[in-house]
Amino acid sequence: MNIDDAATPGLDLGTALLRGESSPRVLVETALREFFSTRSEQVAAIGGGYESAVQDLAEFVLRGGKRIRPAFAWSAWLGAGGDATGDRAVATVRACASLELVQACALIHDDIIDASVTRRGFPTLHVGFASRHRAAGWSGSSARFGESAAILLGDLALCWADDMLRESGVDSAAATRVSPVWAAMRTEVLGGQLLDIEAEAGLDESVDAAMRVNRYKTAAYTVERPLHLGGVLADASPELISAYRSFGTDIGLAFQLRDDLLGVFGDPAVTGKPSGDDIREGKRTVLMAVGLESADRGDTAAAAVLRTSLGAADLSDYDIADVRTILTDLGAVDDVERRISALTERALSTLRTSTTAPAAARQLCDMAIAATQRSY
Repeated sequence: MNIDDAATPGLDLGTALLRGESSPRVLVETALREFFSTRSEQVAAIGGGYESAVQDLAEFVLRGGKRIRPAFAWSAWLGAGGDATGDRAVATVRACASLELVQACALIHDDIIDASVTRRGFPTLHVGFASRHRAAGWSGSSARFGESAAILLGDLALCWADDMLRESGVDSAAATRVSPVWAAMRTEVLGGQLLDIEAEAGLDESVDAAMRVNRYKTAAYTVERPLHLGGVLADASPELISAYRSFGTDIGLAFQLRDDLLGVFGDPAVTGKPSGDDIREGKRTVLMAVGLESADRGDTAAAAVLRTSLGAADLSDYDIADVRTILTDLGAVDDVERRISALTERALSTLRTSTTAPAAARQLCDMAIAATQRSY
């Protein structure tokens, strides 16, 4: 199968919008398929294993995911008065969809950093490449080959995100407005990733440090900056942009706090990753920081279990269950749930008092609740 096989849509983006397609997911995936199709000839010309590797990237991007980043951006565009039909809408959807390629880069690289073996119920990209290397009997280290190939495809995804935004068709004024937002988002997510690595090294166990990681690794590029991007594409007022960013920061933080809980208590059938992986990977989440803070005040045995469990790749299911019990008994789970509720309530209050168009405001409210109230 070549890249065109994964890139042939049932409808082109313009026709989908003309027919009144309102699902951000459908629009975004149509735009992504069309973009991949534009790259097939150049990729095929390079030859070798590049075409099959890029096919793996296309399948990874199109396989699934919530598409929440472009959905927030598109809703912000509509909420600021953007029209859902016509050439400007087509260009805007393409610009919003480019966020999924930033997300692909982040996920691919994050899986390497965390040594994750599954993503969305499938082998992670680096694991898949390593398996291919091993099965073919190629020379050298299979693990090293897998990581190297996945790093390059993650880089390609980020490059193509820039290409997709630049080639989206937004007018020059909109492109000028978007440029600093896009640049800030990329800088923030990479900075957040580095902060996360430092946190895993144990440089700072505080709740504040964990929240800082959440702010820049997740909240900024998951909700705040996509809303900001959609707003500036529509040339929204400074007041609405400010409201979008405030709402986005709070919902983005609440979203990550929910992920913190899912990373320890989540059902693998829902999350697509083994339960307890955050503990095995040594994630210094807010949940863990709150637990350690509480244990250090009066339960040294619990504190010792939490610290020795972090980053211990050989933890059994029994060990993970023990950590869950300790975090629950220390009140860490309830603490994180309270933080999620407070952030969500503040965000929704900001949205209600903004000038967001009513239909888009309802959509943003529904998305916020869905993002922050996911079940275990």
